[in-house]
Amino acid sequence: MNKNKSITFTAIFKAGSLNYGEGTANISELKKYHRGTGDIYSFASRQSIRYDIVRLGNELFDWNLNVVDKSQGVIQFKADATIRDSVEMDLFGYMKTRAKEGADKRSAVVRLSHAFSLEPYRSDLEFLNNMGLANRIGENANLATIEQHTSLYAYTVTIDLKKIGVDGEIELDQQQKTERVLQFLQITKFLNREIRGRQENLSPLFIIGGIYPIANPFFLGRVSLKDGTVNNLNLPELIDTTHLSLFGNSVKDQTKIGVVSGYFENENEFSQIADKGSVDDFYRFLEEEVYAFYGAERE
Repeated sequence: MNKNKSITFTAIFKAGSLNYGEGTANISELKKYHRGTGDIYSFASRQSIRYDIVRLGNELFDWNLNVVDKSQGVIQFKADATIRDSVEMDLFGYMKTRAKEGADKRSAVVRLSHAFSLEPYRSDLEFLNNMGLANRIGENANLATIEQHTSLYAYTVTIDLKKIGVDGEIELDQQQKTERVLQFLQITKFLNREIRGRQENLSPLFIIGGIYPIANPFFLGRVSLKDGTVNNLNLPELIDTTHLSLFGNSVKDQTKIGVVSGYFENENEFSQIADKGSVDDFYRFLEEEVYAFYGAERE
């Protein structure tokens, strides 16, 4: 019998203009992509999401960030730093290059997708200037234009629980493993992004997932809006996904939904997908499963 356990969930949040690319002249361009329909969608890269997770890990749980230096001409994790020293290295992996000796590598245990917008970008722009500063010294203002897009976004997380706290000969105790996973989950529950003087709320309005015997992002690419709507989820894709059989059990039996009441028009239909509760209920469910998997004691 497969005793491996992995957490996966897909979360939806509402936010605006989360990630900019290089831009052209004085125009700041959002990171975005085109679909075959001709629609354009913005996204926040997985790297940007990781950045804010690590930032909050340091702010909320004192994650050690002093594990980086510049060696071999590369900015990377210190040669002597290990997963004992760094939750970040434990969760997201690392690569340490060594001259003429290859590299030490550890794959990410926590996998993040990009956060893709669910609503198409319609070329909205914001015109900016620094008139307030320029007026103080009698100068003309500098001008800039930035692309703007407010939308629902969805991203997916997958965590292979058996690999947390294990790296070669190093293995942390069960209590430490539990603590690290629970800290990560708390961060995603209250995730936010600091960008261009704004703080965007990335906390879930809708979240679906659970704990499964394989590390598979079941709901990645399965979340979308009904055509022409901004708060109506397409249910057939999600229902079909939960009807999949996994080692003799239905995915639905292992799946929960958390939702912020009142936002989605078809919220009363979500129980067709899986058991529905609040976002807090969803995270409490995952917390109980993590304690059970590691056999850790509550502090």
